[in-house]
Parts: sequence; structure tokens; C-alpha cells
Amino acid sequence: MNTIAAEIRLAEPRDTAALAAVHEAAWRGAYSGLLPHNSLSRMIGRRHEAWWVRAIRNGAAILVVEFAGETIGYATLGHNRAEAIKAEGEIYELYLKPEYQGLGFGGRLFKAARGLLADRRLTGLVVWALADNHQAVDFYARLGGADVAEGHEVFEGRNFGKIAFVWP
Repeated sequence: MNTIAAEIRLAEPRDTAALAAVHEAAWRGAYSGLLPHNSLSRMIGRRHEAWWVRAIRNGAAILVVEFAGETIGYATLGHNRAEAIKAEGEIYELYLKPEYQGLGFGGRLFKAARGLLADRRLTGLVVWALADNHQAVDFYARLGGADVAEGHEVFEGRNFGKIAFVWP
């Protein structure tokens, strides 16, 4: 019997094309029909391969998850950007290709990201999710995140609520 294992590791320069592809697939899957089309297209367009090259070269903390030799997801993380929230670490993004969602990879990637933040001595964790992205909101609630704050993002003049989930 062959066993195919998933691997989670820090991103390397060889991952940039795959990261750009995962970003596009995941964002289209998560936000098509939710965010205005032009805003979504611009946001995806900014995350081309060269963006990922710069991010990795500049030392950004990016985890990738590979399964059966394919990059299927990523997480970006670092210091919490919201001073009002009492957590030192933040997962900025955690995305999987749509066909790999709901299979346990997201939970494993979250656990690895949380572990990397702890290794870097960042206590507490915050993750923001758009309130209308019910899949993400449910995911973070199932992982035990406490809904502690709300905010908003503006796309093409429209307000979109967002929720901050925190873990101690």
C-alpha cells in the first residue's frame, strides 16, 4: 500500500509560481460573488509570481502545504498588526485550493502556523475573516477562536464587515 503524505514547510524561491496559482484559485473560490469583481481581479493581479519572489526574498513567514507533490495551500503570518487586540501573532492569510478544502489540510496548516508563531515567541494569535465568508468564519470558530472584535474593509465604495478571532 502506498501512502501519500502532506508536508508543511517554509516557502522557498522554487514555490513562487505555485503560490501565485494557489492564491488565485483560493481567492476566486472564496470571494467570487462576495467582493466586487474589479476589486477581486486587482487584488489577485497584485499577487503575481514576482510579488511572491519579493516576499520570500524579504524574509516573509510563508508556510506551504504540499500533497502528492502539488502545492495546495499556504499561510502567511507574523506580528499582529492591530494594536487594540492583545495578541502578538497574526495569521494574515490561510488559503487552500478549493478542491482541497474540508479535508483536514486547513486545520493542519493552522496548527503549523500557530506553532511557527510560538517558535518565534509570539504569544496569542489573531486571524481576521470577512463576516460574509461563512466558510472561513465557521472554520475559525470550529478551531476555537473567540470572536473578539469587528472591523470593516471597503471595496469599490461598499463596506464589508470583518471579524477578529483570537486564541490565547
